[in-house]
Amino acid sequence: MVTYLYWGVVITLAMLVLIFLGKNNFWRSAIIGALVIFIGGWAAYYFHFEQLFVKRYGGVMTIKVPDGQQHIATTWKDDHLWVENYDPKTNTCHFSEYSKGNVLQGRVTLKNCNPVGVPPARTISRIGAAPINDVGEPHQESISPNL
Repeated sequence: MVTYLYWGVVITLAMLVLIFLGKNNFWRSAIIGALVIFIGGWAAYYFHFEQLFVKRYGGVMTIKVPDGQQHIATTWKDDHLWVENYDPKTNTCHFSEYSKGNVLQGRVTLKNCNPVGVPPARTISRIGAAPINDVGEPHQESISPNL
């Protein structure tokens, strides 16, 4: 809601400058002034206000989890959002920082992550063989005693 209010104020200010200066036949100044207000409002939102609105006032923000990864956790550190995702193909956890304006983004990678609560990928050694557990041995319930 606060995001919509912010953009309403920015657009209203730009329109007021355009109307006020346009009525007095200062069209060049009116267009330049409206563009400066609009571009300045966009830059302020993108580089400063977006995450501040989301964290403090319940704004809206969308982040996409990369294909092939599973989302684990999200947390705030000051006004920066940190997202943890797990990549089961490489068995790594990725902490990605979403900073204001995406200018300084940190990334931390944990190898051999094995997060709790995420089922390990089951591998098959050969077609038709029993699944292999984490130690490299067949699961006990899949071994038939009647061989």
